Amino acid sequence: MTTHSASAAQRIAPNGTLRVAINLGNPILAGQDAKGQPVGVSVDIAQELAKRLGTPVTFVVVDKAMQSVQAVTQGQADVGFFAIDPARAEGVNFTNAYVQIEGSYLVRMDSPLKNNDEVDRAGTRVVVGQGSAYDLFLTRHLKQAQIVRAESSPAVVDHFVAQGLDVAAGVKQQLEADAKRLPNLRLLPGRFMVIHQAMGLPIARGQQAQQWLSEFVEELRAGGFVQQALARHGVQGASVAPATP
Repeated sequence: MTTHSASAAQRIAPNGTLRVAINLGNPILAGQDAKGQPVGVSVDIAQELAKRLGTPVTFVVVDKAMQSVQAVTQGQADVGFFAIDPARAEGVNFTNAYVQIEGSYLVRMDSPLKNNDEVDRAGTRVVVGQGSAYDLFLTRHLKQAQIVRAESSPAVVDHFVAQGLDVAAGVKQQLEADAKRLPNLRLLPGRFMVIHQAMGLPIARGQQAQQWLSEFVEELRAGGFVQQALARHGVQGASVAPATP
């Protein structure tokens, strides 16, 4: 078990306080309570990490995944919670995934699009949250459709409706909630990608820090902590990631 280690604490939180980037743009993993304090699966993991390191914890709360990555790479936070993506690996060392999240497409009820494979066509405009994992993935994979970037992931569907765009892409559960909130919308069946959600820390913290954090995440994944956190916060549609060979 990754118990309190002065050397690990020095490597991961050298300022003596664990600073954790919390992204509210991913409603599956984080939100705010009635007092405006961050809550959710990622907050529970951060508090457990601080306990293991023997340090206090503070939260750097942001609204976008891109801001969370920047907070870590620019030294404003010691660790964060990210979808694993090669575009982020230049400045971040990732652990293995602890949660998997589905990415889906949403269209209007009268859209001619019936399945995910039909989206990548000339003239189709797909809106995503700027800098999100969906933005990074679709930027690499869509060859004909046009990508339109909303300010953040939670703003995607409102932007989609306001601008009369063709497809909204994002977290399946967020799109499902928006489809209930707004009329005449539907999700395309299935998923177009699976997000592998992990923790990350600055590359400059070194390999030993990355290894310790990886072991910590694996213990929480394999030992039931992550599953219990998902259940405690009523998270639907996300699953504990399988073991990585």
